[in-house]
Amino acid sequence: MRATLLSLLSLANGALATVQGFDISHYQASVNFASAYSAGARFVIIKATEGTTYIDPTFSSHYTSATSAGFIRGGYHFAHLDTSTGAAQASYFLAHGGGWSGDGITLPGMLDLEGDCVLSTTATVAWIKDFSNTYHASTGVYPLLYTNPSWWSTCTGNSNAFVSTNPLVLARYASSAGTPPGGWPYYTIWQNSDAYAYGGDSDIFNGDMAALVRLAQG
Repeated sequence: MRATLLSLLSLANGALATVQGFDISHYQASVNFASAYSAGARFVIIKATEGTTYIDPTFSSHYTSATSAGFIRGGYHFAHLDTSTGAAQASYFLAHGGGWSGDGITLPGMLDLEGDCVLSTTATVAWIKDFSNTYHASTGVYPLLYTNPSWWSTCTGNSNAFVSTNPLVLARYASSAGTPPGGWPYYTIWQNSDAYAYGGDSDIFNGDMAALVRLAQG
């Protein structure tokens, strides 16, 4: 993963290319994956789990349909930091669709960090590390971390603990991505809108298609 991050950084600095993608959950019960692919989208991140008790009811069908349409795809987990440990939630995610294999079409799982700050900044960083290290121990890759600048600054104290390990998925609905939080020198994916034409949120990968495949390969 370190090599991938460095490779992506060089792409980001050179601003060589971007790849359109999107993310979805059960709120998008029906998605026209074929049309999204025809329009240029090449990756999709699909909600799999929350906490240790919830599985998104559309995850399996969305994942199968995305695969059939030719997408690079992966799952994401919505974190509940106050209900169980990071390790427990990573294990639940892995057991219900959040796994990874270096096949070039499966993205590392994504940890969705948003909402209220329910732990201290120190405890929040420790929780994320617990999740991330558990995921890495099982798969050999670190999960993507999804957050917005306000949440990261307030809830983690703008921690830079994940810069060299975890790719950043930056949520910022604006005309530009701006400066990433937490010392990340660049974002890997920018969620730039909550209204993608074919459902869910619009995501922009910070690199070309070859770099996206490398991310999927670990």
